[in-house]
Amino acid sequence: MIKRGKVVIIGASNVGSAILNKITDFQLASEIALIDLNADKAKGEALDASHATSCIYSTNINVHSGTYADCKDAGIIIITAGPSIRPGETPDRLILAKTNSKIMGSIMTEITKYTKEAMIIAITNPLDVATHCIATKFDYPREKIVGTGTMLETFRFRRILANHYHVDPKNIHGYILGEHGNSAFPAWSTVNIAGMPLEHLDDCFNFSDKIERKAIEDEIVQVAYDIINLKGWTNTGIAMVACRFIKSILYDEHTILPMSAPLEGEYGLTDVSLSIPRMLCAEGVVKSFEVKLTDEERKLLYASADSVRKALASC
Repeated sequence: MIKRGKVVIIGASNVGSAILNKITDFQLASEIALIDLNADKAKGEALDASHATSCIYSTNINVHSGTYADCKDAGIIIITAGPSIRPGETPDRLILAKTNSKIMGSIMTEITKYTKEAMIIAITNPLDVATHCIATKFDYPREKIVGTGTMLETFRFRRILANHYHVDPKNIHGYILGEHGNSAFPAWSTVNIAGMPLEHLDDCFNFSDKIERKAIEDEIVQVAYDIINLKGWTNTGIAMVACRFIKSILYDEHTILPMSAPLEGEYGLTDVSLSIPRMLCAEGVVKSFEVKLTDEERKLLYASADSVRKALASC
């Protein structure tokens, strides 16, 4: 029997441990099992997190290290395993494609021994390649596999715009679409602040200086590598993204978020996974939205598809 509140995290390094701590902080699980090739690391992280549940502000979550057998009754499985870009390395997630696609294959082989019912959230980079591999090469319900995709870039986009306009980023709507990587692009045509459309924002906020779109576009892509070079890795933002997805599933929210999954004819594209707005709930991805894009944005989406397809071919 599936335990909707049971979460399995595969990968106990910087991202996995950050997700573990965010889940416990936000009380989004009744049980968390942590799996890693380094069993001692998984055990240590689980023990450390479990001690925090004694605090009066915490929920009594059962946190423990585990094995793939824990997937049998899990409601949600989060895959973070695999190497990431390190400081000083080529700033392109796609160079990880060959290595991490093999890792995804071995992980899914283990998962499918125990379940085909759990929701799977992919975080491993290159995210779109990893998502496409696990969604298309295994007999697993397609709607139950989703990649976090450009949700993180979208969070960054909204924060950058919020800093410019001195407003709460939660008042900002607008998507980054395409690849979780260098070919991601802002869909400026989707941007508004509290219903005020992009073309009127400077007037509404009495700004004489127009926003520099190209500078913002470059910053969205570059900032991830800046964080990696400054602190060694990125984990806090993506952990928050994971929790946003978990909450939508756990509470059956029918939330519309940009996320990665195989395209099935949207924008005339197939045989590739990219982020577009999709509706997520307890049953998984129940609807994809082909939001109206400008001709230039469509070109950028097609370029993103080509980028990911090349990485898929190399695998």
